Amino acid sequence: MLDNNTAAETSHHLYPLIGDLGLILMTAGVAVLLFKQIRQPLVLGYLVAGFLAGPHFHFFPSVKDTHNVEVWAEIGVIILLFSLGLEFSFKKLMKVGGSASITAICQITCMIGLGYLTGQLMGWSQMDSIFLGAILSISSTTIIIRAFEEVGVKSQKFVGIVFGALIIEDIVAILLMVLLSTIAVSQQFSGMDLLTSTLKLVFFLILWFVSGIFFIPTLLRLAKKLLNEETTLIVSLALCLMMVILATKAGFSPALGAFIMGSIIAETTKAEKIEHLIKPVKDLFGAVFFVSVGMLINPDTLVEYWLPVLIITLVTIFGKTASTTLGALISGQPLKQSVQAGMSLAQIGEFSFIIATLGMTLNVTSKFLYPIVVAVSAITTFTTPFLIRSSLSFYGVLEKVIPQGVLKKIEDYSYSTQTIKSESSWKIFLKANVIQIIIHSVIILGVILLASNYIIPDSGDSRWDHLLVTGVMFVIILPFLWALALRRVAGKAMEDIKRNRKYKGPVTFILFIRVCLALFYLGLLLNSFLSPLVAITALALMIGL
Repeated sequence: MLDNNTAAETSHHLYPLIGDLGLILMTAGVAVLLFKQIRQPLVLGYLVAGFLAGPHFHFFPSVKDTHNVEVWAEIGVIILLFSLGLEFSFKKLMKVGGSASITAICQITCMIGLGYLTGQLMGWSQMDSIFLGAILSISSTTIIIRAFEEVGVKSQKFVGIVFGALIIEDIVAILLMVLLSTIAVSQQFSGMDLLTSTLKLVFFLILWFVSGIFFIPTLLRLAKKLLNEETTLIVSLALCLMMVILATKAGFSPALGAFIMGSIIAETTKAEKIEHLIKPVKDLFGAVFFVSVGMLINPDTLVEYWLPVLIITLVTIFGKTASTTLGALISGQPLKQSVQAGMSLAQIGEFSFIIATLGMTLNVTSKFLYPIVVAVSAITTFTTPFLIRSSLSFYGVLEKVIPQGVLKKIEDYSYSTQTIKSESSWKIFLKANVIQIIIHSVIILGVILLASNYIIPDSGDSRWDHLLVTGVMFVIILPFLWALALRRVAGKAMEDIKRNRKYKGPVTFILFIRVCLALFYLGLLLNSFLSPLVAITALALMIGL
């Protein structure tokens, strides 16, 4: 039994959390009902609710403990990224194709550069300018889907390009968060640090995904009879938080771990059910996150920085429209579809908030950046449906303005690009071997690094212990060494290549590289756990045989 003082103290600490959460949800509920009635994106309703419940609006009850809200918002980011991962899968990525990939990469590259240049021209710090470029490079999936439903264009051809580009943007956003964290910590542009961080990210992504593809589906299949709706929800959230912990331990953001686990589960047969079960949780915590964003809106800051808001809004609308249209044209899309895709992606949204939050969390961006980003997002959210509706009219204007010779060249280029339907046998063979090398190299290196960092230090200096660990590790990686060196891939393509002597040399070289890599990893294993002499001797004997 708790005494009266303890009970009173518990009630005192509990009340602000419950009271703040109740205020947030009550305000959010009223706001989203209103915005649903006026047919506007619910994200804007959450932002308005956050402003009303925040410390900068004095005619309404305010949240008392902002720290608790920040914790809820962090959970909201994790659940949002987990949910986004569930909607993303490698199968979807493979279906994206080169057209959407080129479109997205062109748009992202142009907007990062344009955003950075805009920040510098306005006299902002280098770090503010870098984050601004990253923020402007990512469009809003939620807003675009809502706008497509309102305008009624979901069945048109350009929509596939837009959705494909959004998938690529989600992946790039995760990479940007890692790179921005590295830049923020080092406070300088070190090419080597960025390259190291990128390679580290790619290594862990492949290792996690490969491990997850083998482990997670097996776990869900074995527990199939035990998984009702309740247990499925609990297990999926447990897996999400487990990957969040692993990602944090590896030096990455929690959001990255949540996205990775969502993407792994997206490849399983339970993905659709888990996505359905997680939706109410995502909606709850997502609402808290967007409300917490709205709480940071300061009218005084917006009045003070009205000119940057206007400039960045114009840069977002015109820059994203032009860069996306250019990327779609380069990828071989007709002018009409390119313009429609460009005017659909001219906004910023959820990931932009998350990137802005990262800058605030790391204390590397100015306080004015966040409310400016929120204001630009709100304005571009309202303009998105109008731009989509106006895209055909704007295309008609371009047809009249652009010289006929240029239009003919664009049409011929698009037609010639679209007629290239199939890959050559050589490209298929090369692609399959590159994937084979990357996947098995990451698995082998992952096992060796894991053993050298966590097993060998605990086994003491005994040579017999090292020999035992080496034997166990060799047995574990042996199937992957064999697959790397000898497994045949793209057999049909290889048979086609054999008939063409032109590629005989390159094919032999690639197969030779695979064998050499397998021998190198074996030598690395022996060198890490035994000695260089043992490694050299073993490799010499194997080469001699």
